[in-house]
Amino acid sequence: MSGHSKWATTKHQKAIKDSRRAKSFAKLIKNIEVAAKAGGPDLSGNPTLVDAIQKAKKTSVPIDNINRAVKRGAGLSGESVDYQTIIYEGYAPSGVALLIECLTENRNRAAAEVRTAMSRNGGAMGDPGSVAYNFHRKGVIAVPHIPTLSEDDVLLAVMDAGAEEVIDHGAVFEILCEATDLVATRTALQEAGIDYDSADVEFVPSLKVEVDAETARKVFRLIDALEDSDDVQNVYSNADVSDAVRAEMDEDVD
Repeated sequence: MSGHSKWATTKHQKAIKDSRRAKSFAKLIKNIEVAAKAGGPDLSGNPTLVDAIQKAKKTSVPIDNINRAVKRGAGLSGESVDYQTIIYEGYAPSGVALLIECLTENRNRAAAEVRTAMSRNGGAMGDPGSVAYNFHRKGVIAVPHIPTLSEDDVLLAVMDAGAEEVIDHGAVFEILCEATDLVATRTALQEAGIDYDSADVEFVPSLKVEVDAETARKVFRLIDALEDSDDVQNVYSNADVSDAVRAEMDEDVD
């Protein structure tokens, strides 16, 4: 039975992983469609589309899917793309602030799915403005950590392009800049020959809340539930998870 149980668990975990990968693909495709609709299919004149495609490629979205998404978004395939961006505000357990960014063609469905995920996982919806004041739009670029690249190398490449900060997260260097400086900062990296995984405009918290492992588990469980919705594009929080807490949570996986 133990062998069967292990195999059943493995299959279940694979199903979850495959499902999340499929959902990730769908959300990346949606980003491409929106970028192509807003700025057209010409990459030379649409840096947002360039970044959306780059992120999709790095996540192994098939190139045929990417090309079809560009055509759909630009109206070249006869299909219509009409998504609304909606931001919901709320709280995870222990008062951790959440901004939930939806990209949807059905506002009522998105609202229902967000409320259901929140209520079932210890969250609470907030009024407009209740947490948004603590978040600011920033350009965020992720650069993969390789042995030949130091934090100083990254900082030197981008500091004249408007970068405000380079943070070493171990697996990646995170570059923060004003949203308006994202293209210039990303271009500076390319000119320095430094590869990057993603370049996005995100909501970054001004003040973070340090959480213990128990709270972090609850917060991540809620975020996972929210991200299971096809309408939820991104979830941002102000939870500050220390290296020690991450190590404790990694033991759960082991």
